[in-house]
Amino acid sequence: MPHPSSRWLLAVPLAAVLVGPRAAGAGETPRAVVELFTSQGCAACPAADRLVGELARNPDVIVLSLPVTYWDYLGWKDTLASRAFTERQRAYAGMRGDRQVYTPQAVVNGAVTLVGSDRAALERSIHDPGTAASLPVAIRSEVGPDSIAIDIAPSPVPGRRAELWLLPVARTREVAIVRGENRGRTMVYRNVVRGMHHVGPWSGAAAHYEVPRSLLRPGEADSYVLVLQAEHGGPGRILGAAKGPGL
Repeated sequence: MPHPSSRWLLAVPLAAVLVGPRAAGAGETPRAVVELFTSQGCAACPAADRLVGELARNPDVIVLSLPVTYWDYLGWKDTLASRAFTERQRAYAGMRGDRQVYTPQAVVNGAVTLVGSDRAALERSIHDPGTAASLPVAIRSEVGPDSIAIDIAPSPVPGRRAELWLLPVARTREVAIVRGENRGRTMVYRNVVRGMHHVGPWSGAAAHYEVPRSLLRPGEADSYVLVLQAEHGGPGRILGAAKGPGL
């Protein structure tokens, strides 16, 4: 059966194998996940797309580009957009209660929203421990011949629960835009999300999952990101994340 949160993520339910508690071991824990809601049809977006491209080189930050669909009517249909990303952005707005949906919009750790081209505000949100502190739960993954093994460390705060998602990404996509507000531009997008797959629930204890490697193939994806996110009727705070190979 589809996961209940598929109303805000176009989830593909997996036959993930939870084989019991196991320590995740040491590994790099990123400081922040930055989701950029962008569009090839938005004249204000190229500056934000370039900025997150620079941020993607920071090993402490995981950058995700999520192209939305609602500007397609302006004369150029975004070639990378998905309705699932539009729904995710609206679900964040619903959780905040402000109904602010625009491009370029960035969401940091599922908790802080700001204009995606505002470098100073974005850097403050990434490094301010009061708003977007380092993600508290460590995640490690390893790609095998047929599957991806994922280990999650126990939560430092008792009682925390969340859902684990696997997001295939295309590390770099270049698009020549021939119509609309960005006509004549050739844009380079970094870490473009190509799918969202629900791996399974997490109870706060150390856990191990295995998922098919075939999930990494959609839309010319060549890596992936793992996101552990609290849910309260919609997407909440991101508690942990991990990069796949090459990110």
